[in-house]
Amino acid sequence: MSNIKLFQEQKIRAAWNADEEEWYFSVVDVVWILTGSADYQTARKYWNKLKQRLGEEGSELVTSCHQLKFRAADGKMRLTDVLSTRGILRLIQSIPSPKAEPFKIWLAQVGSERMDEIADPEKAILRGADYYREKGYSEGWINQRLRTIEIRKKLTDEWRASGVQEGREYAILTNDLMRAWSGLSVREYKEHKGLTKENLRDNMTDIELILTSLAEITTTRLSQREHPKGLDESRYVAKRGGAVARRAREDFEETTGESAVSSLNAGEKELLETNKPGEDPEE
Repeated sequence: MSNIKLFQEQKIRAAWNADEEEWYFSVVDVVWILTGSADYQTARKYWNKLKQRLGEEGSELVTSCHQLKFRAADGKMRLTDVLSTRGILRLIQSIPSPKAEPFKIWLAQVGSERMDEIADPEKAILRGADYYREKGYSEGWINQRLRTIEIRKKLTDEWRASGVQEGREYAILTNDLMRAWSGLSVREYKEHKGLTKENLRDNMTDIELILTSLAEITTTRLSQREHPKGLDESRYVAKRGGAVARRAREDFEETTGESAVSSLNAGEKELLETNKPGEDPEE
């Protein structure tokens, strides 16, 4: 969810990734503050040169940099380089600045706000709902999407307890689970919907969200019962959990005559919630 954070009265565009439970910050906004640049364009040029140098040095900072759409000064949504909190801390080390230490303290405070929301989940839920409303999603879809976030969190907690490592191993398990019910990997699913770096679940229909949740709930329950250890055993469980959702998908498709795996994306938000009778999302 997009947001505006303030550091000493200067704006920093930020986005919360609910699936990863991580803040992402506009790199140029941070560079602008740390360098004391006269304007945004000067800060952007500084970052472009720094990014080139770091890339030549093989810095992981560049490879961990992603792009998200943020509202620019002209009011238009433009792709902007972003880094997670960990990435921003690395960035600070690359820029000599008297504001480095105050900025680190500020980052910790931003993280503390998230901890408050974790302690009182209702705050996070309300904020998430507001974010999706601003984006134009329907109330029915929003309710389903927020539920999927809770379900995903329970699954990743179970993976962590099973000794699965965050990052690459989570991605492997998610791919196994997604392919088991949909027949597509996460990358293939995004390609099917015409996506690049957008969040896949923010572009799913309510049926797709429900089937993904069914796969994750089943995987969580199986894992709690069987106590797999490590990645390999957890992959076996994830595939079985996904298979339960696949059978539900096949039953849905046979009964309705519609494909549960849709090419629709958030560019057609009004269609992401269950279509009216006679409408085919693939037509």
